Amino acid sequence: MGDRVSADVGPAAAERATAGVGRGAADSAVESNRPDRASADVGPGAANRPAVGLSPRAADPAASVGVEIQDDGLARVTLRRRHAGNAIDLATARGLLDAARACERAAVRAVLLTGEGKSFCVGGDLREFSRLTGEALEKHLVAVTDALHCALRTFASIDAPMVAAVQGAVAGAGIGLAAAADVTLAADDVTFTAAYTGIGYSPDAGVSWQLPRLVGPKRAVELLLTNRRVPAAEAATIGLVSRVVPSGELAAEAERTAEALRRGPTCAFGATRRLVASGQTTDLARHLDDEAGVLAAAAASEEGREGVAAFLDKRAPDFTRIPSRP
Repeated sequence: MGDRVSADVGPAAAERATAGVGRGAADSAVESNRPDRASADVGPGAANRPAVGLSPRAADPAASVGVEIQDDGLARVTLRRRHAGNAIDLATARGLLDAARACERAAVRAVLLTGEGKSFCVGGDLREFSRLTGEALEKHLVAVTDALHCALRTFASIDAPMVAAVQGAVAGAGIGLAAAADVTLAADDVTFTAAYTGIGYSPDAGVSWQLPRLVGPKRAVELLLTNRRVPAAEAATIGLVSRVVPSGELAAEAERTAEALRRGPTCAFGATRRLVASGQTTDLARHLDDEAGVLAAAAASEEGREGVAAFLDKRAPDFTRIPSRP
């Protein structure tokens, strides 16, 4: 086993979608309404500085997010605030960033993201946010989103694919975490609720970027404005999740899926993920050129040579013997 951080939880909070939402205005309203944003607690060092107006005890990443990196390259990242519905406070945002950086350093082969308890993640921790007002609250929310968004960027940048297993209530930034995974498995009891505008917040955690790409811009706006609950079956139909499985089988199916990806060609997975992402914004001619160059490099790589040799030898390829990249 490699790194392992596991602990339980912070202050209790109601575990329901309407009580948990994302951090809101840190990326949009704060930036547009605060000309002095540059003075806020942001940038690479922000994730390591205590929050304005909160005690240092409130910011303990290790108590909120568990990280286990196995010797075989499978990383398990677990939200561990079950009594708060895994609501994202500053500590949890920093814990996710620590986890992402650990996965990056270890050059893991696959990531499995889960949340303990009844719900995967009900969004932002409103109890924490409510203890602050005015400029202190704005700076705090910027610090939370700075860490959370850096974590999402880091997970997206590594080659290792991510599997997310979601259950119960998923709201606000919880939707962003679920949508960030390459494969999102949902228990049949899951419900999704955007929730942001219900309390006067706007989206974060990439929700306003991911949703239009997954479900279409018209439906995304409807979900963000009305905050209606989306059950598991509909989530699969509209493309919000990859598959729905019985709640009792979610953990086992997520393990099987992550393990299958762990044994795969990690570098080719990373190249494929980047091609799909870049294809959303590049024109066809440019994208075809990108595909050609990436394919040529993949074919010449150790993974490509092993894959072809295994095919010609009529055996299963062994990609795990080829180191993944940090």
